[in-house]
Amino acid sequence: MAESEDGQEKTEDPSEKKLREAREKGQVARSKELTTFLMVISAALFLYFWGPQMIASFEMIMVQGLSLDRDHAYDFNKMLDKMLGLVVASIMMLMPFFLLMVFVAIVGSSLLGGFNFSSQAMAPKFSKLNPLKGLKRMVSMQALMELLKALGKFGLVLAVAIAFLWYAFGEVVSIGSQSLHVALAHAAKIIVEAFILVSLALIVIAMIDVPFQIYQHMNQLKMTKQEVKEEYKQQEGNPEVKARIRQIQREMSQRRMMQRVPEADVVITNPTHYSVALKYAPDTMDAPIVLALGVDFMAAQIRTSALENNIPIVEAPQLARALYYNSEPEQPIPHALFKAVAAVLAYVFGLKDNKKQKLDVSRLEIPSNLKTEP
Repeated sequence: MAESEDGQEKTEDPSEKKLREAREKGQVARSKELTTFLMVISAALFLYFWGPQMIASFEMIMVQGLSLDRDHAYDFNKMLDKMLGLVVASIMMLMPFFLLMVFVAIVGSSLLGGFNFSSQAMAPKFSKLNPLKGLKRMVSMQALMELLKALGKFGLVLAVAIAFLWYAFGEVVSIGSQSLHVALAHAAKIIVEAFILVSLALIVIAMIDVPFQIYQHMNQLKMTKQEVKEEYKQQEGNPEVKARIRQIQREMSQRRMMQRVPEADVVITNPTHYSVALKYAPDTMDAPIVLALGVDFMAAQIRTSALENNIPIVEAPQLARALYYNSEPEQPIPHALFKAVAAVLAYVFGLKDNKKQKLDVSRLEIPSNLKTEP
């Protein structure tokens, strides 16, 4: 099982952030065997289908190169032009093959892990010059796998080559009795067929190497439990810092609420543990608004502010608890409490108009489905 530098076991699968950072550094799963197989089989198939045309073009270039007249023999400039023409013709003949190899190399390396360009991977790393790390890589699981793959490729290619020669032995021997032109064509055909069979044999190595590279890549990126915790802290924020931020936000919210208490029309209390300050302007509001609410110390501050500003305080324990647990500051009261609050406001407004009336808080309608407990 993989271990970190401090000896902790890497038991956790890599996170999305870990995979993304590894990709930015150029660390993606790659299979050289898959790329090698695709390049070899592409080259074999190209030569099988377009080999005769290439041989014909090569023969024409050779004939032109060996066909010299007197002017070319005694005129350096003409000879140079002829040689340059032959070089250009040779390059143009081989260009399709080269372009195919470049295309297959790019596509083949991108099949596993996708296309990825990383400037960090291109930067020189002097840590790779460390002989101890180099020795560690030489005796690692990856080095052992590379050795087994090399031996496997050698043995597999050798077995396929021997089997093909055994099968085509009669054809190989018959080449000696054929004319030069026919023998060359026959030999080229046998060589290309052997090339195709040998390249197809490499697919076995690629099929083994691809899942191994994926497994090894994910295993190298595994994380310790501590790394997972640290990453979570980085993404979600330090719990202590977040708690402090929430505390500051609460304090700011409480200060804003306390600044609104003098605007209230009534404060409904528990009478000691809960306080809710309400305001209602019939001309501009559809429903009463909660200006401030609090429990314990905050509730006491709201009551103190109400007394200082001559705001009526109504002791209605059930209504105060229902408002506290079902309301939000700067928001209208719940629809279910409209009747109860309306009775309280009617009582308060009546006091302002010097009307003598009583309020029986025990008869206020508090729906049983509202939350009134923590």
